[in-house]
Amino acid sequence: MKLKTLAGAAVGAAALVFGMGPQGQIGFPQAMAQETVRPEVGKHLKDAAALIKAGKHKEALAKLRDAEAVGGRTAAENNAIEGTRFSAAMGANDPDSMARAFDVLKPRLAAAQQLQYMEAVAGTYLRAGNAAKALEWSNRYFAAGGTSGTMKTVQQQAQFKSGDMSAVLKDTLAEVQADEKAGRAPSQDKLNLLLYAAQKKNDGATEALATEKLLNYYPRKELWAQILGGLPQKKGFSARFGLDVYRLKLATGNMRGADDYMEMAQLAAQAGFPEEGKKVVEQGLAANVLGQGAEGARHKRLLDLMVKKIGEGKAAFAEAEKAANESKSGDELVKLGLTQVFGGDKAGGLKLVEAGVAKGNFKRADDAKFYQGLAYYTGGDTAKAQTAWRAVKGTDGSGELARLWSIHARSKK
Repeated sequence: MKLKTLAGAAVGAAALVFGMGPQGQIGFPQAMAQETVRPEVGKHLKDAAALIKAGKHKEALAKLRDAEAVGGRTAAENNAIEGTRFSAAMGANDPDSMARAFDVLKPRLAAAQQLQYMEAVAGTYLRAGNAAKALEWSNRYFAAGGTSGTMKTVQQQAQFKSGDMSAVLKDTLAEVQADEKAGRAPSQDKLNLLLYAAQKKNDGATEALATEKLLNYYPRKELWAQILGGLPQKKGFSARFGLDVYRLKLATGNMRGADDYMEMAQLAAQAGFPEEGKKVVEQGLAANVLGQGAEGARHKRLLDLMVKKIGEGKAAFAEAEKAANESKSGDELVKLGLTQVFGGDKAGGLKLVEAGVAKGNFKRADDAKFYQGLAYYTGGDTAKAQTAWRAVKGTDGSGELARLWSIHARSKK
């Protein structure tokens, strides 16, 4: 019996986990298809092929034991058995049997066919939940010259599931960079994988990069909520930036009810920005989040408190400006200028901010540059805001906040 009459067993079951079509199916090489097997072996192979066609893959594997029981088998007969075993094992989700069959068949397979077989083995290991073996076979595939994009996905999933975050990070970052170099937007799934791997490896630089790219390419409200929600818990993030997190939540539409509006307004007033606090309360009232229910009267009293503090600030402005100018540090000028910008005096406020930056001698230089950028952005000069934010390198939260504001500003163009 010619092997080509048995090739359908391998071909018919070779849809793989990747959905390979007729041109990508696994069959016997032409040289093997011209070899013959004895009828006493062939009848068992024919029965196994019929079982594979009927979807009874485990039964087909059992039937092959009858073929193996025939004594004095030739190399051709062994090849036929292993070729059929490979197809049956693939359908039975038995990658170990597929791997053993491949090792027997490999010397008779052309290089392109070897890659197809390795692709099937790797994918079946992944489906079977053996990430380590899936990774081993996908690496083997690429070492043999394979270039399949599907196999790259298998490799990455195997790396991910096996906990090899270093490899995931390296490979995914390379793919993102390749996409951008080719003028393509990296997929959201790819960027999410990069972000997750960076977090697992505690790689702050790559985490920031992945976050930036996700927000650049896919600036969803929900993504902002996820990132801002975890920001205060990040290692090294200073509690003094609580108001700044709320500022980004407000800017990205992520205030979560009356408590957020009230908390932000009170933090703004405590920090010396009652004009900002007033606007927050007014936005909450306009959105019917504040001013409702049993707490409605309290919300309106908070608005009255903001108006009172604004009046006090205006009355004391001249004295505050004099003290800020006389201070050795530019911190108070920057703060006073930002207060004026929030109050609507953009030109006067930015002039004070710039004077403070020129004076320097800050308690925290990165904070000053960050707030300079915020003042420019609030004042309507996004280009200058971006320049100021790019100079912020702090690792205590100021640098990350500056990057996030920079991304938000770009997305609002």
